[in-house]
Amino acid sequence: MTEPVQLVDALKRIEADGLASIEAADSLEALEALRVRFLGRSGDLAGMLSRIGQAPPEDRRAIGQAANTAKRRLQEAHTSRLAALESAESAGVAQADLTMPGRRAWEGGVHPVTRVIDEICEIFRELGFSKVRGPEAETEWYNFQALNIPLEHPAADMWDTFYLADGVVLRSHTSPVQARIMETHEPPVRVVVPGLCYRRDPFDPTHAPAFEQIEGLAVDEGIDFVEFRSTIEHFVHRFFGRETTARFRPAYFPFTEPSAEVDVSCHMCGGSGCSTCKGTGWIEIMGSGMVHPAVFEAVGYDPERYTGYAFGMGSARIAMLRYGIPDIRLFYEGDARFLAQFR
Repeated sequence: MTEPVQLVDALKRIEADGLASIEAADSLEALEALRVRFLGRSGDLAGMLSRIGQAPPEDRRAIGQAANTAKRRLQEAHTSRLAALESAESAGVAQADLTMPGRRAWEGGVHPVTRVIDEICEIFRELGFSKVRGPEAETEWYNFQALNIPLEHPAADMWDTFYLADGVVLRSHTSPVQARIMETHEPPVRVVVPGLCYRRDPFDPTHAPAFEQIEGLAVDEGIDFVEFRSTIEHFVHRFFGRETTARFRPAYFPFTEPSAEVDVSCHMCGGSGCSTCKGTGWIEIMGSGMVHPAVFEAVGYDPERYTGYAFGMGSARIAMLRYGIPDIRLFYEGDARFLAQFR
């Protein structure tokens, strides 16, 4: 059994130690730390109070009185020291030179990749395209099979995919939204789809495992390659400038036929060849093509009646071209000095 005298002596030591420490506190932060230490719910005084039950019943009254006295004196000392420190702090502010210019706070702004996404969507809005979105966690059906990519086909290896569960993936492109839109909307369809995509890519100057992409889709009766090419060239001139030239190179994508990679003349050298374009005079900006009839069949469209085109581009890579950024990782680091350039 704990001796009552020992408890009373311990309470007096806590009181004396607390009073001396509070009187010596030289800042509001230090004073608050002392309040927590001595008067807090898990503080020294509370720890002693929890031991009163170990004393004989006839001694608990005396111990309780000692504890209450210690608590009261510590609270009074804290209140007094708090008022003194606050008064000193106010006096210091009053004596400060208020004519000095304040520190300029960093102002937030729209991220450069977001700026590019908004500008691209606005260009296509002028052409009658609506902006839509879709889920980032997708089924294999929408991510692959509805886009004419059988799971066992080598074409599925074009995207190294993150699997969340059996049959569920993090979408590796925004193309799944094409199928979702066509399943629920009758032609004509004209949409752009900005959104995050995920691939098992290394995080290096030109790749990121999570990246923004913009998908475009147009479906109607009578759409041909001429309309498709005219639309893309209009976008290139509006975004990169009238002096920029676009070219279409034959390519392969499972969901388009024919397919084309779209390049633009290098803005750094004007097409003469430099390190930016690796001496070719051209920079790739998107994959595109006429929608494959198998995709129409998968969503219930009549491929004999409807035609269309689709395209997809990496928003960060377009932003790198727009602003002359050499490393895609700068977009992800959140460095205020870098982002301040785009206010």
